[in-house]
Amino acid sequence: MGFEAAGVTAHLLTLLCGGLVGFSLALTGGGGSTLAVPLLLYVVGMRNVHMVIGTSALAVSVNAYANLIPHARAGHVRWREGITFSLAGVAGAVVGSEFGKLVDGRKLLLLVALLMIVVAVLMLIPRKPRPVGFASVRFLMPRLMGIGFVAGAAAGFFGVGGGFMIVPGLMLASHMEILKAIGTSLFGVGTFGLTTALNYARSGLVDWVVALEFVAGGVVGGWLGAMAARRLSKTRGALNVAFSIMIITVAIYMLVRTLSPATVGQTQTQTQTLTQTQAAPVSTQSAGSDYLEKASAQLK
Repeated sequence: MGFEAAGVTAHLLTLLCGGLVGFSLALTGGGGSTLAVPLLLYVVGMRNVHMVIGTSALAVSVNAYANLIPHARAGHVRWREGITFSLAGVAGAVVGSEFGKLVDGRKLLLLVALLMIVVAVLMLIPRKPRPVGFASVRFLMPRLMGIGFVAGAAAGFFGVGGGFMIVPGLMLASHMEILKAIGTSLFGVGTFGLTTALNYARSGLVDWVVALEFVAGGVVGGWLGAMAARRLSKTRGALNVAFSIMIITVAIYMLVRTLSPATVGQTQTQTQTLTQTQAAPVSTQSAGSDYLEKASAQLK
């Protein structure tokens, strides 16, 4: 398993990290899922980058589906548009996650860190409500499917929920109001994350125990964050700024750690070890062939 920490401390760290992500999602309304990767990597202690991506995708997916329920009850979900958007995004998530598995772990971390900075900057930009009223029926479905595919591909490649892309994407494609775009986006986040997680699980790159503990912590954290959000609603702008600064700080830390000579050397060593492991059966097979040839010569 990718879960490297040991004992009760490891499980507590996973629960606390999941709680932090759930709390930040409920409190700020987005961007929290980008913290899942660095938390699993640097706090929980998982070392396989691709295992981290697959596990975080599963955790983000379950949390998104859980948060979808209250939005659906409040009538904030446009199911027709959300399903169309998500079905196209599933194809994109499959393609994106396949490419993500092929990318070297260190390079993938660099890209995730840069993505976090982009997300933090986007969180600082206020979302302007678009005119209510859907785009013409003639172009609505193609626009939803096209933008959905792109959003799904990005979510699958980076192993994040992609809500920061899905919300503006839905508003751009269908002109739906922001509240319904946020509610509808949760269906896409859950679907893209689940698709990515299943694709990674097919390659054995999901730690199910860590994912379940992360989700459990996220449920509790989300409940606490929702309570705090109601009490701190007047300071939501300041919270977004503070949270964006925190994401940028974590991203810079990831860049420094990933670009450090020690990390580069460790990555090269792991690559060489993997190559030697893959080559071992070939060498064994070659040795076996030589032995058979010598034995055959002696019999002759």
